[in-house]
Amino acid sequence: MAEVALADVSKKYGTVEAVRGLSLSIADGELVVLLGPTGAGKTTTLRLIAGLERPDRGDVAIQGRVVTNEVPAERDVAFVFQQYSLYPHLTVYDNLAFPLRSPARRMDEKTIRRRVQQVSELLHIEQKLDNRATALSGGEMQRVAIGRALVREPAVYLMDEPLSSLDAKLRAELRLELKRIQRELGTTILYVTHDQIEAMTMADRIGVMNEGALIQQGTPREIYERPNSAYVASRLGTPVINLIPAELLGGDAMPPNARTVGLRTEHIRISSAGRPGPRARVHWGASRRSEPRSSQTRYPFAGDPRGPCPAAQVGR
Repeated sequence: MAEVALADVSKKYGTVEAVRGLSLSIADGELVVLLGPTGAGKTTTLRLIAGLERPDRGDVAIQGRVVTNEVPAERDVAFVFQQYSLYPHLTVYDNLAFPLRSPARRMDEKTIRRRVQQVSELLHIEQKLDNRATALSGGEMQRVAIGRALVREPAVYLMDEPLSSLDAKLRAELRLELKRIQRELGTTILYVTHDQIEAMTMADRIGVMNEGALIQQGTPREIYERPNSAYVASRLGTPVINLIPAELLGGDAMPPNARTVGLRTEHIRISSAGRPGPRARVHWGASRRSEPRSSQTRYPFAGDPRGPCPAAQVGR
């Protein structure tokens, strides 16, 4: 496998800046997920790495070699698209074997048979090798599409929302399968999705994108617990994080210039505090420059006819 590095990469389509100043490194054997809404620049980033698009600025490197001006065939990457893109007239075996029979990497049939058998067992489709692609279920077709990339054994795998067209149950199953395969093979994968569950369950690191820019990157826990903006905080978590104006909490527990407090449901505790009345414990994330601190403040509980009560312990 191989590491991938993008250095200050930008790409425009007319007046639209699809990717701007993106710098990202993916370590050998790492699974990195790009998370963001439609139009964030995720797919364009994959296409720039694959060589399907040329950047207007910046460089793309694979295995320490700058490949910015190389054609896709010279980059040794495999692309798994959102659509299955199988050959309907071929069997599962021939669909898997197709990349190995291309003029660019023609192999002998013994080697092809061995690789196809290994990949089919890995994906649990060895019983389907003689079936036509049209006789498969949606989940089986997606496994074949993924297998067609795995059988090549490239340096890097690029996956563009490969599970988005499946139902929820199949998505959950294949998420686990993909992560298992990645760990067993030690593959380097850049995976694109708008689904926060996929990002949180599969990624070694997450990169959050918006309007062509990489807003924040880190482990799933870092992104969830220490978002660097309200936008990033709102991308992860179910239910969505509550964003409350800081002045509603009052007190001096917050860092200077704080305008918004992020409040997740698991951070709230309602309990008795010496006398009847609600008590809330709030954990919030401030800017990274602020020193950790905690304190107690008091404020009226909205809707409580008894007036002010022991209120919030605020700590990060």
